[in-house]
Amino acid sequence: MIYLDNAATTALSKKALEKLITVSQEVFGNPSSIHSFGRKANLILRQARQEIAQVLQVPTDTIIFTSGGSEADNLAIKGYALANQKRGKHLITTAIEHHAVLHTMQYLEERFGFDVTYLQPIDQQITAEQVKDALREDTILVSVMYANNETGNLLPVQEIGQLLKDHPAVFHVDAVQVAGKVPLYPEDMNIDFLAASAHKFHGPKGVGFLYSKQASFDSLIHGGKQERHHRAGTENLPAIAAMATALVEQFKFKTPHLEHVIGLRKQFFEQMAGIDYYLNQDENALAHIINIGFPNQLNEQLLMQLDLAGIAVSSGSACTAGVIQNSHVLEAFYGKRSPRLKESIRISFSETNTSEEVTKLTTILKEIIGGTATWHLKQQ
Repeated sequence: MIYLDNAATTALSKKALEKLITVSQEVFGNPSSIHSFGRKANLILRQARQEIAQVLQVPTDTIIFTSGGSEADNLAIKGYALANQKRGKHLITTAIEHHAVLHTMQYLEERFGFDVTYLQPIDQQITAEQVKDALREDTILVSVMYANNETGNLLPVQEIGQLLKDHPAVFHVDAVQVAGKVPLYPEDMNIDFLAASAHKFHGPKGVGFLYSKQASFDSLIHGGKQERHHRAGTENLPAIAAMATALVEQFKFKTPHLEHVIGLRKQFFEQMAGIDYYLNQDENALAHIINIGFPNQLNEQLLMQLDLAGIAVSSGSACTAGVIQNSHVLEAFYGKRSPRLKESIRISFSETNTSEEVTKLTTILKEIIGGTATWHLKQQ
């Protein structure tokens, strides 16, 4: 089996798994307890927070542990908007955000009367100029993802951060697709909130973190005083420790990992020479993601045939799994009637993939598109 859906989730690294098991077995105390078991657990918790803060080059107390990227996005957007709505009720985001952001914005519109501006991509791009033009005196928050999870396109986070230095609105960045892959220093980019999820960088599922420079925002979960009073509940210590281990490991080897992925990407396109295809991404997209379409080839059938051949790719976000739905990102690019919505698939690499896997992928893709895949697939 060949796994090429790393933008959806990644395999747990060996070191992260070892940390997960060790902490589960040996450090089972509640980090909030004052006895020796609790103190030992609290030490592991503080070490994990410090390790993540060091990777981001931020103060340790700015890291809040969550159940993943979706909760981190919700906590930042809902929490800040509801706590600061007397200052203004205008929010800015883009039409190509992850649903963890889009559905949160829609909730604030429908339930609390917020006014949300959804920036539409122009030639597949969101620009800082669009954000500048959308800003108002009552704008209190701007939310823009670092890299799109379906196309890999990078958004102008650095430019937007600089722009917002002269405006009171806070800046939230969904960095789920880039954490562990690119240098990520929120203070240098004037980012107020940054969300990440462990399972995107070879950590466990069900855990993530929110970097928060801001202190004035409401909690979503009430109860205890954990996580600077912003996220009640006993921390998932084994998963948090494993997440920190995974992030440190990814950061340490980010350059050779990126070089490896760039090599796989180059090989893919070299081996697809002569095949009719188009790309739904720009040349500066995250190297790990290829969003590609094949004219007159239904993505549903492509996915099924690749799966039968033992290759896992996707049609877009895993958060709509179970049903192949049209991509809201590609709809924003091309409109709801474009044939590209039914022809495009997403291939996403990690450093764990190999050249041999890419060769098998391109070989089978060419057989499917050329109509010669029947015999080959029956032999799998």
